[in-house]
Amino acid sequence: MGRSGSRGGILQAALGVVAFSLTFPATAWGLEGFGPWSLVSVRCVLAAVVAGGCLLALRVPPPGRRHWAGLAVVAAGVVVGFPLLTTLALETSTTAHAAVVVGLLPLTTALFSALRMGSRPSRTFWCAALAGAAAVLAFTVAQSGGALGTADLYLFAALLVCAAGYTEGGRLARVMPGWQVIGWALVCCLPFSVPGALLALSYEPVQLTAHSVTGLLWVAAGSQFLGLIVWYRGMAAIGIPRASQLQLAQPLLTLVWSVLLLGEHLTVAAPLTAAAVLVCIAVTQRARG
Repeated sequence: MGRSGSRGGILQAALGVVAFSLTFPATAWGLEGFGPWSLVSVRCVLAAVVAGGCLLALRVPPPGRRHWAGLAVVAAGVVVGFPLLTTLALETSTTAHAAVVVGLLPLTTALFSALRMGSRPSRTFWCAALAGAAAVLAFTVAQSGGALGTADLYLFAALLVCAAGYTEGGRLARVMPGWQVIGWALVCCLPFSVPGALLALSYEPVQLTAHSVTGLLWVAAGSQFLGLIVWYRGMAAIGIPRASQLQLAQPLLTLVWSVLLLGEHLTVAAPLTAAAVLVCIAVTQRARG
């Protein structure tokens, strides 16, 4: 791959990270007017409507049968699992805390990539990734008073399912456009997300406010569809392990949004931990696989 292609892949993956960094603040806004199950199911439906409309308008043929198993993994991990688990976590956790914990996602994705695709990043790459993960784990234990809380368990489970979805999506993005990967994954969920949304809305009260509607629209269109389009394209261009390490910047960005949009007060440990893992980006990006 030429230098311009590599730069383009890095740029697209970085744009995906920026979109994802707004997910937790937007989810916190959405929870002001929706219950957790309603928020997740409705965002899936809205994102699927947008994606399905694009697929129909462009007359994109359905993927081959051999790709549907991978799309099911993407749907289970990225469309349903990660949004649901993180939303449940944010009911009792601050966005700042959740953002730093999710800083483990790059290492988790690299591990899944190595197992699923046989990639072998260099020793320097792994050392830098493990250093960033160690910083996040130390922060989590310290902030939780020496023991993991329920929100932390939700977040760690979210890491596993999301890493599996990212890995499978990055693999599929090598054989089909990235927007079609997430588009078909969203469409796959419609038979479940529509009844789920109707059921959740019937049990959980809804209060439409500027914040709740804006948060819902962002997590549906921005995080769930547009962000994943550029993210999968970036992963296909520069490789899953390298792209995943760009997400080390995501906690720091989310901390900024949590202060600006939510007015959260940060502990000293949060930005220091985020800055520590951010340093790992430079190392991992220079390390050759």
